[in-house]
Amino acid sequence: MQIKCYINNRLFNEVIEPDMLLIDFLRHTGFTSVKRGCDTANCGLCTVWVNEKTVLSCSVLAASVNGKHITTLEGVEDEAIAFGKFVADEGAEQCGYCSPGFIMSVLSMKRELNDPTEEEIKHYLSGNLCRCTGYMGQLRAIKKFLQQGKDGA
Repeated sequence: MQIKCYINNRLFNEVIEPDMLLIDFLRHTGFTSVKRGCDTANCGLCTVWVNEKTVLSCSVLAASVNGKHITTLEGVEDEAIAFGKFVADEGAEQCGYCSPGFIMSVLSMKRELNDPTEEEIKHYLSGNLCRCTGYMGQLRAIKKFLQQGKDGA
């Protein structure tokens, strides 16, 4: 079947199998920031945006994004680098395998939630698993990142 979509504002017109998952389509087209973890929509490693909404690409058929706009980490590189500095400053970077999905979720949260509480942050990111950190450094980094530019921070 034919699929036509935009990935990071670049048009892709491809022939795919009807049962192809979005994660496989993205990796096939060269977007290797999208990681495969659990294949059960439980770890968050494969998080991307479809029309500005977060989705787990391991649980979405590629055919369902026909005509839509997909954003991967490669498409938000400047924002990702800015957030990454906060993570590094808090000593929360480790192996980095979970980072692309985690960063996509944090950037989405920044767009969707206005001044979230710590509980709202934890709830929003509850589907992003990391095996290396204790999450506290990540939480500190997120709070500082979300506060940048506010209250003179």
